[in-house]
Amino acid sequence: MNSLFCSQGHDNPDSNRFCRLCGEMLPTVPRSPAGGMAGQTLGLRYRVIRELGHGGFGRTYLAEDTHRFHEYCVLKEFAPQVQGTEALHKAEELFEREAGILHKLQHPQIPRFRELFQADWQGKRRLFLVQDYVEGETYQALLRSRQAQGYGFTEAEVIQLLVQLLPVLDYIHRCGVIHRDISPDNLILRSADGLPVLIDFGGVKQAAAEVNSQLRRAIAAPANVTRLGKAGYAPSEQMDHGEVSPHSDLYALAATVLVLLTGKEPQDLLVGNRRQWQRQVTVSPKLANMLNRMLDPYPSKRYQSAQEVMQALGASPDYSQNSPLSNGQRSPSALYLATLAVSPAQSGALTQGATAYSPLPRVRRPVDGWGGVVGTIALLLLTGATIWGAWWVAADWKPTPSKPQPVKPGTPSTNNSASPQFSQAEQDRKQALNNRREELEIDAGFLTSLVNATFYDKHPDRVGRQLTADSADANLRAEWDRIASDWLNQLKPLNADARSRLGSYTDADVQARQAAVNQLNLSGRALNDLTDVQFFYLFPDQPRNQNLLNKPIGQVWQAIASEQLSAVKAGTALETIKFPEGRFSQQVSGTLKPGEGKAYIAQLTKDQVIQITLQASRAMRLSIYPPTSKAAALLEDSSKTSWSGKLMDSGFYEVVIVSDASGAIDYDLSLAAADHISSPDTTQ
Repeated sequence: MNSLFCSQGHDNPDSNRFCRLCGEMLPTVPRSPAGGMAGQTLGLRYRVIRELGHGGFGRTYLAEDTHRFHEYCVLKEFAPQVQGTEALHKAEELFEREAGILHKLQHPQIPRFRELFQADWQGKRRLFLVQDYVEGETYQALLRSRQAQGYGFTEAEVIQLLVQLLPVLDYIHRCGVIHRDISPDNLILRSADGLPVLIDFGGVKQAAAEVNSQLRRAIAAPANVTRLGKAGYAPSEQMDHGEVSPHSDLYALAATVLVLLTGKEPQDLLVGNRRQWQRQVTVSPKLANMLNRMLDPYPSKRYQSAQEVMQALGASPDYSQNSPLSNGQRSPSALYLATLAVSPAQSGALTQGATAYSPLPRVRRPVDGWGGVVGTIALLLLTGATIWGAWWVAADWKPTPSKPQPVKPGTPSTNNSASPQFSQAEQDRKQALNNRREELEIDAGFLTSLVNATFYDKHPDRVGRQLTADSADANLRAEWDRIASDWLNQLKPLNADARSRLGSYTDADVQARQAAVNQLNLSGRALNDLTDVQFFYLFPDQPRNQNLLNKPIGQVWQAIASEQLSAVKAGTALETIKFPEGRFSQQVSGTLKPGEGKAYIAQLTKDQVIQITLQASRAMRLSIYPPTSKAAALLEDSSKTSWSGKLMDSGFYEVVIVSDASGAIDYDLSLAAADHISSPDTTQ
């Protein structure tokens, strides 16, 4: 079934003549796959694949990031109906403000904001916001598919949705952000882990509306009212006066739940007698009362926070499968690696699928005085994942009375009177693993996620099944322990500081490294080259085309990137080429060990003709980057050993050489720059 979009971006079945949400007449045919932009590269980085949606402020595209493993991302185009430099400058200021708000939101159920950039398209300057792509289906599409088969969502499923989404709303509201546009269209059931993801925040749309409104007032032109939020989903105070607060989002969430339960739009359920929806579907009195209060027309009578709704639902705010924070409690006893693979799926509820890892704040090792205490807690929850490894406590540990410890479905409870019934040999093996982990200062939760990912790759048939403490699973537990031992061996070469931070690297670290290398006149592309060569030397079995940073192994990549940044700052991985007085050529020499690379920078001038030649005892890869990252590389990961040409810009040019060889490589690198030099044969 194709989709038709109105000018506000509302998704409709292709059988509709009018938009189901705003009543606008729909186009007679689906819009083009990418509005003529398919295959275009924007910002010299993002290649457009297809259009995802179309709204009043522009289009949304699926694209691939050619600078980051060709991973998918989403481009949101904002083309406010304004003309002139001043207008666009104002638009950019407002969009940057909203982009800054989105950037602060770091939650595994909110697509990660990447950047805001400008690009020319069809003779006009456009603003684009870049976010992570979420693989999955919207709840609107899921509902439509179910309706075609004669059924909708069950009460158990919408309760599961509430339990999984309310902590996300609580998080954004505590950050001072109101979504403004919650509906089945803006919730995606993520394929990777079966969790709902909140997309399409209305703040950027608000910025676009403000641009139009301010500029129209400035020229005394009539301003069209731009409604933010969908009719029926947003409460009247939001639609009529633009007033929003946390309870506005809760109203929209309740309306979304009604739509999923009944298959009807809010306008058909909440006009007149607002409780008439209960004639359409039978739910428990507890859920009915809760939804009616969330939908009360008087804002003061609604729940005022997501936590209040969670309490009414009977879910503790601290007990959520998708909380971005997991605060482990330290135990003064020896812990055992339980080697559990757990699926929280229950009959009748939305199930969770393959693992997805999001970095968690690291649980620090105990301070002096705890003596030999192992770090983490009896069930370190990995956000959004379907598998956990638990470090089981010994007999004398008891949970803190003021904060009951929830037991996940399928997870055996800790018995305070006895340790898990493993053989003494297995307990010794696990304790030895734990001791090694402590010596290397590697976070227990991170190691668990890394081992679980490898274990499930080898045993996909085990996904969703629990490893028990019985003898029947002894061989699988032994294999899990062997994988853990192998990973500890592989992580050992990292320096102590990098190892200690595994599991806590975030997007902020990526940006901090970017800013740090920029201060040294080096680009992020060059630092990535140095990181990649070391990473794939240490982990040759890792595929090069994976979405690396969203997996546990991405934490290892970040640790290596931090090491490479230190090497760049120390001057061991970065050198400046300067021409001697009166000369316009220079040669440098060096040796690269296996998995090493080196970057050189040289300040050159526009219109100069340069010649770069690399001579090495073995094959190496050569990259040459211009001063701006928006310009394409002159060479990138090339086996060519020379390049010559006329420069288009002035500034610091980067030459990066890396080796994939198993032994040391000696090399000579020469750079010549002049107004006119002979061009060598570049086909070597």
